[in-house]
Amino acid sequence: MPQTSLLDQRLNRILKAVALEKPDRTPVVLQYSGFAAYVTGTPMAEYLSTPLKATETMIRAYELVGDGDAINYGSFSPYGLCYLFGSKVKVPGIELADNEMWQVLETEIMTLRDYDRILDVGWPEYFKRFIKDRVLDDVPAERLPQARKRVAVRGKWAAHGVPVLAGGDVTTPIELLSGSRSLEKFSLDLYKIPEKVEAVMDAIVPHLAAAACRRANKLGYPVVWVGGWRAAPSMLSPAMWDRFVWPYFKRVVNEVVDAGLIALLHLDSNWDRELARFRELPKGRCIMATDGETDLFKAKYILGDHMCLMGDVPATMQCLGSRDEVYEYSTRLIRELGPEGFILQSGCDIAPNAKLENVRAMVAAATGK
Repeated sequence: MPQTSLLDQRLNRILKAVALEKPDRTPVVLQYSGFAAYVTGTPMAEYLSTPLKATETMIRAYELVGDGDAINYGSFSPYGLCYLFGSKVKVPGIELADNEMWQVLETEIMTLRDYDRILDVGWPEYFKRFIKDRVLDDVPAERLPQARKRVAVRGKWAAHGVPVLAGGDVTTPIELLSGSRSLEKFSLDLYKIPEKVEAVMDAIVPHLAAAACRRANKLGYPVVWVGGWRAAPSMLSPAMWDRFVWPYFKRVVNEVVDAGLIALLHLDSNWDRELARFRELPKGRCIMATDGETDLFKAKYILGDHMCLMGDVPATMQCLGSRDEVYEYSTRLIRELGPEGFILQSGCDIAPNAKLENVRAMVAAATGK
């Protein structure tokens, strides 16, 4: 009987955790972007210069850390954030100094009149023009996504025995609208014209998940990432969250799962108030990944028999804590949240300025090395 490859061993360990089965040990996943540049000593502008350079730099960072069971996403471009936030992005080497972090530039790009435009022409046509004419209009032509040479990201990582989990990103209407309108203007819209906002959300949501699911299935990725940050319950009253967040979030997650994929719920900010609602999502087909703000121990109590949890070594601990503090906290997570249904990871991305020894300590807590 042929031996299982290292790539398959690592992926199977993760899939068992997602299915709420007991793996041979707790899997540990790495998720980072800016950290790759800093830990390898690569200027940020150089790191982001091409998809190939971003991928190769991320692989070098992985090798410096060592032994992670997977990488959450295997390449990075800051312009991808434009499609998730509906906002412009400032990029090092263009608008910013060569070694600065990229910045999402939140301004009121979308106007009140655009709500009617969306309802008139439909979201796909509107968003295509919106991105081209208002978001990416001042981006150098050679940096535009369609001008960039594609990289076989999954294959490059597989050559190092590392599975890449996420094959696409999906957001929800509230994230797109709050980013393109700006948080201040959009918050007023929710109070002043709630029916119009709801109608626009209804027009947007059918068009959010399908393309990412097709891409993931075509390229062989197991996961589609579903993001939430301003959708967090800490941002909205219960009534508003029930109306403007959960129906759309739930629909997108179900579409991902119905496509035969795992939904990785990337939940920034605090989701404590509504944790029980996640029992409405398909059992054993989702990963709840939190950023250190949500109480992951409470989540285990409520969701432990229903959903895999992922997290949540905080950025502050990665940067300011000691190696022993990171190791002890990671060990506590493994002990109290595992062995079934738990994946160890940083809270959100590994911080760009995280100490390498601390990231290694997180991994060592899982691998025992």
